[in-house]
Amino acid sequence: MKIGNPNNPLEGITLEMMLTELVDKYGWYELSLDININCFKSNPSIKSSLTFLRRTPWARAKVEDLFRWHLRKQESDDSK
Repeated sequence: MKIGNPNNPLEGITLEMMLTELVDKYGWYELSLDININCFKSNPSIKSSLTFLRRTPWARAKVEDLFRWHLRKQESDDSK
């Protein structure tokens, strides 16, 4: 996924797009290990997680940080 620009890699990427890609790549279990929030552990769904993340700035920041790391890792893997 290459939507953002070098100065702001999250530009044009919605929270739903980030979460969907992270879940597809790592799964709910791995996400719950990386980011310890109940919406990833107990009956996880995209809809319930988005509701929580939109209302909880610190949790959204953790998801965005993980997604930035994911993008950097993806770019370094692509350059190999």
